[in-house]
Amino acid sequence: MKYLVTGGGGFLGGAIVKQLLDRGATVRTFQRATYPALAALNVEQVRGDLADPQAIAAAVAGVDVVFHVAAKAGVWGRYRDYHVPNVVGTQNVIEACLRHGVARLVFTSSPSVVFDGSSEEGITEAAPYPRRYLAHYPHTKALAEQLVLAANSAELATVALRPHLIWGPGDPHLIPRILARARTGRLRLVGSRGNLVDSTYIDNAAIAHLQAADRLAPGAPCAGKAYFISNGEPLPMAELVNRILAAAGMAPVIPTIPSHLAYAAGAVLELTHTLIGLKAEPVLTRFVARQLSTAHWFDLSAARRDLGYDPAVSLDEGMKRLSDSLHGSTRGPA
Repeated sequence: MKYLVTGGGGFLGGAIVKQLLDRGATVRTFQRATYPALAALNVEQVRGDLADPQAIAAAVAGVDVVFHVAAKAGVWGRYRDYHVPNVVGTQNVIEACLRHGVARLVFTSSPSVVFDGSSEEGITEAAPYPRRYLAHYPHTKALAEQLVLAANSAELATVALRPHLIWGPGDPHLIPRILARARTGRLRLVGSRGNLVDSTYIDNAAIAHLQAADRLAPGAPCAGKAYFISNGEPLPMAELVNRILAAAGMAPVIPTIPSHLAYAAGAVLELTHTLIGLKAEPVLTRFVARQLSTAHWFDLSAARRDLGYDPAVSLDEGMKRLSDSLHGSTRGPA
């Protein structure tokens, strides 16, 4: 089998690549830059942009399965900057798969595609897409997810996975941001501190993708469907953040901002950045305020049933591995 991983140089994409290589698979990646870490693994790298259909088609040619992981993430910026890579890029991937006879497409989505600003407590995949989004990323990911699921057919079997808050050793996003804000005294919790939140250890997120590809086929139970993915161990947001800080040997964060004030501050900052024309991301946005102050935990029954998903790395073990990596230890695989 030959696999293509878009965004193979990223955190999740790289983890998927490594697990495929551990199986003895042949792997090709597609991303905008060349990554030395992938070269060291003798992975074939194709450089290109998701907005370029010819570049995508060249990368897809000759593969059996595509993992479409690449996307523009973030909470700030112009709509076009998200729509082109996330929606147009996904359509290009779908068309390339159809053109070259690829049988399986696994799409990395996000639970934020169904986030309407209120708490999500034990929700299933039956939760609807909201009528309004607070940021361009979840909006464009929802549009992309719908394209992927609508493309499911006898020729191309598709599935979408929605991993929540992926973290672990080597995380270039969530962990560094939390630690940087804590070091400068700018880290604050929002709301009551008791809102339960799911998270996903990186190895579990990658395993779910491989399991989805294994189970995927025309007419399979998972074909044409989306699935929530997490560790299945929701924690209060405050506890999750403070356990990450503890893994880095840092003191817990105590200051809390009332949720209504955080939302108002996010609205003011967004307006100010828009009026002044600042491109830098605001310290706080309405979307982030709502994310931090509401519950986000999911019913994994469908993923367990249809994909055989069972998190291999517990939250406790993941935190040990994170601590080891932050302190330069080598205990256990990362």
